[in-house]
Amino acid sequence: MKIKAILGCTLTVAALSLSSSALAEVKIALVAKSLGNGFFEAANVGAQEAAKELGDVKVIYTGPTTTTAEAQIEVLNGLIAQGVDAIAISANDPDAVVPVLKKAMQRGIKVVSWDSGVAKDGRQIHLNPSNNALIGETNVKLAAEALKAMNVEKGDVAVLSATPTSTNQNIWIAEMKKVLPKYPSVNLVTVAYGDDLSDKSYRETVGLLKSYPDLKVIVSPSSVGIVAAAQAVKDQGKIGQVYVTGLGLPSEMAGAIKSGASKSFAIWNPIDLGYAATYLADDLVKGSATKTEASMGKLGKVKLDADGSGAMAEPFVYDASNIDKFSKIF
Repeated sequence: MKIKAILGCTLTVAALSLSSSALAEVKIALVAKSLGNGFFEAANVGAQEAAKELGDVKVIYTGPTTTTAEAQIEVLNGLIAQGVDAIAISANDPDAVVPVLKKAMQRGIKVVSWDSGVAKDGRQIHLNPSNNALIGETNVKLAAEALKAMNVEKGDVAVLSATPTSTNQNIWIAEMKKVLPKYPSVNLVTVAYGDDLSDKSYRETVGLLKSYPDLKVIVSPSSVGIVAAAQAVKDQGKIGQVYVTGLGLPSEMAGAIKSGASKSFAIWNPIDLGYAATYLADDLVKGSATKTEASMGKLGKVKLDADGSGAMAEPFVYDASNIDKFSKIF
C-alpha cells in the first residue's frame, strides 16, 4: 500500500509539473497584414528565432487572406478566444482595430504593434522599423538619384502605396512630401494604391504609365507594390525610361535590379523586425518592459517615447553592388 501511495504521489507531482510547464508557455500571436506576403513571412522567421531563444515562448503566425481591417478584426477575435498572452500586429487600419484590441487588453492580453502602427489606445508599445522621417526622405532621395542617372533635371514621380488607410505608408508619404523642397528634381504627380495586392499593384502601375506619359520614377513604399511595379515596367517595355524604387525585399527585387527596371531600393531587415516584436511582447507579458524602454533581445533595448513608440534601425540601400549577397538572406 505504501508503494502504491508513493507511486500515486509521484505520478501526481509529475502531472502537476507537466501541467505547470504547459501553463508557463507564453503564447504570442504575430499578426500580419495578410498571409502570403514575403515581408511578413520573413518577419515570422525572426519571430520563431526569438521564441527559440526565449525557450518558453510559442509564436502563432497568422493574419487575414485579404488586406482589410474587417478581415484582421476577425483574426483578432479568434486569438482572443484562444486566450493568447500577447498580440504583435502590423495593422491594416490604425483605428478600426482599436476596439477589438482594447477588448484584448481588458482580458489581460498584451498588445504590441509593429511595422504598421495601431492608435495609442489600442496597444501598449509600437515598434517602428526605422525613423519615419528618414524612411520618407530615403524614398525621395532614391527617386532623385534615379532621375540623376537618367540625366533628367526635373522629372515626374508617382507613388504606389498599399491601402489608403495603411498607417506606416501614410506617415512615410507625408514625410516624403515634407522634404520635396530639398529635392527640386522630384516632381510628385500622384499617389496610387495597390492595396498590397500584386495584381492590383500591377494594374495601377500600368494605369500610371498610361496616365502620365512623362513619368520617370515610381516609388513604392510597399514590398508587394515595388515588385509588381517593376514587373509592369518591364512588361510595358519601359526599362530605361521609367525606374522603380522604394521599399522591397532583396530576394524579390534581385530580378528587377538585374533587368534594369530598378537601380536601387531600401528596406530594413524584416527578420530582425519580427524578432524584436516578439521580444517586446514577451517583455510585456513578463512585466520586464518599462515606460521608457524594452528589450529586443540581441538587438539591444528600444527607447520608448511618451506614446510608447520606438524605432528599430535605419533603412539600408540595395543595388547591383550588394543585391546578390543579400538576396540569399531574405
